[in-house]
Amino acid sequence: MLVDLQSILQEMEQKRTAVGSFNTPNLEMVMGVVQAAEKNNCPVILMHAQVHESIMPLDIIGPVMLAAAHRAKVPVCVHLDHGESIDYIERAIQLGFSSVMYDGSSLAYEENLTNTKKVVSIAHKAGVCVEAEIGVIGRGGEISRDRYTDPAVAKEFAAAAGIDALACAFGTAHGIYKKAPQLDFARLKAIRRATAMPLVMHGGSGVSFEDYRAAITCGVRKINYYTYMAKYVGETIRDRLAAMEGIPYYHDLVGWGREAATAHAGKVMRVFSKEEP
Repeated sequence: MLVDLQSILQEMEQKRTAVGSFNTPNLEMVMGVVQAAEKNNCPVILMHAQVHESIMPLDIIGPVMLAAAHRAKVPVCVHLDHGESIDYIERAIQLGFSSVMYDGSSLAYEENLTNTKKVVSIAHKAGVCVEAEIGVIGRGGEISRDRYTDPAVAKEFAAAAGIDALACAFGTAHGIYKKAPQLDFARLKAIRRATAMPLVMHGGSGVSFEDYRAAITCGVRKINYYTYMAKYVGETIRDRLAAMEGIPYYHDLVGWGREAATAHAGKVMRVFSKEEP
């Protein structure tokens, strides 16, 4: 069933755990993640990132994600990840997304706040939740400590913007890590105390199981995940191709991909819910 972000985050708060939030830029990823959520009987978030527009247009994958959410036997939020333009965010809202993220983290504070407030006004009128980012989360596996989220700034930003969830920088990065991340849990706890709101971990792939659980204890309620799932799917297809004779049909390849996505997403969902992987 399609639900909003707020309802899932409230459940995570009650259980003191986190929801898996997965980028799904194709049909097989959508199906695999939903199947994993159903097998584990847990809520899930399907995401489409604006940066994936060249891989899969929002107008094509959005209705697929929404259809899968409506058909699912578990609560599913359909979320726009890293929306960098208000026009793009409005398109997601018009399609029926139940949550959006405005990412103005590369902008000056005042411009980020002004734009975030515009998105909140538009989204909340439509009954859609809003996540925003303060501080700058690393990219390409690179982490810049001097751009971590300042708890005092986070408090001011969250209160002024009226957002529903806050993405913060505390040592994670998007992409493949070049070395094991060293997460600043003291900072994360301070951000949670200052904002008293659900926090979001971006760059969630590649973090150790122990660090996931420590982050959840510090107030993380949504964990974004994509890179290592996509990598696992690619490795699985490669290995199965190497082991077979002859040439597979294309539907064999995408079937293997869906199965691999289900297996990998299910494993991390169990970690996020504090069960054994």
